[in-house]
Amino acid sequence: MARKQNSRKPYVPTTFEQARDELFSHILRCGVLEAAEEHRKEWFDDTIDYLAERYEGLRAAELNELRTLGERYCRPVVARPESATAGVA
Repeated sequence: MARKQNSRKPYVPTTFEQARDELFSHILRCGVLEAAEEHRKEWFDDTIDYLAERYEGLRAAELNELRTLGERYCRPVVARPESATAGVA
């Protein structure tokens, strides 16, 4: 039997998607998740500047969105309050 040709074109990520993925990768590698808030802000300033240079096609709105996504990613998970019966043995 003849094999069917795959007529799908390969997916090529947009510039924004590439920059977003690189930002998340940097967040995980650089330890910014454990950094103090003031250091985190400085880190984001530098990293967004770097991404703006690396991905020249990004508009200011896209760079702002990248920063927002990154900052949300770094926020700690809100812990649920323990129930009164959880500590009773």
